[in-house]
Order: sequence, then structure tokens, then C-alpha cells
Amino acid sequence: MAHTKLTKLELQILEALWSHGKASIREIQEDFPAPRPAYTTIQTTVYRLEGKKAVRRVRKIGNADIFEPTVARDITRHRLLDEILSFFGGRAQPMMAQLAEAGKLTLDDVRELERTIKALDRQRKSERGPGTK
Repeated sequence: MAHTKLTKLELQILEALWSHGKASIREIQEDFPAPRPAYTTIQTTVYRLEGKKAVRRVRKIGNADIFEPTVARDITRHRLLDEILSFFGGRAQPMMAQLAEAGKLTLDDVRELERTIKALDRQRKSERGPGTK
């Protein structure tokens, strides 16, 4: 799955598969909150994901094919985030401002983010070794 774009429904199906590991189309559908998409909608979308090489059939139980994701959650998140950042000129600050304006970013989030950035900075410095900047 090179850099194939995924729809919201495809991402929701992948999320269900990442949670379960492996699942049938019925199990994927049951993972959705009500009102759930139709079985045939999930089926068509799973087959589309199979064509994109994002999922694969691993076995058959009775009439039900069992699918598993072939793409990792973190890699998919990174690609999606890169795509979103491109709408903000590749910069995080305008995106963070938009999140704050929408009420989706709190001061606690910012403090936690600051701790994460500091920890990553310390980790990078220790990996470079003493005496390097």
C-alpha cells in the first residue's frame, strides 16, 4: 500500500481490525456504533481495502472470510498526519491554533505535549553522545 489515500470509512474499518487483530465482515460491522453502515457497505469497503493491499484474507470459517490489517496503525497515523499537515503548509503551529480555536486542544494537552517534546529532545541528545549538539 504505497501512499494510497484512505477514506474515513476505510480508516474506521482498519481501526476495528487493529482492535481485534482479525475479524469477519460481520464482526467489523458490529464494531460500529448505531446506526451501523449496512453489511454490504462494509463488505464493499473491505474488498476495496483488500485491493489497496491494506487488508488481506487469512482464512475462511464457514461462509465468512476472516481479514487482518496489513498496514500498521502507527504508520497509517503518520501518513494521515503528514497529509493533514500539508493543508497547513507543513507547519504544526497553524494546525495547533485551529485545534485550540475549535476547543479540541486544552492547556493540559499543551503541557503534556511540552513534556513529550522535552523527553524526545533529551533522548536525541543522549543518542548523539556526549560533546555533540
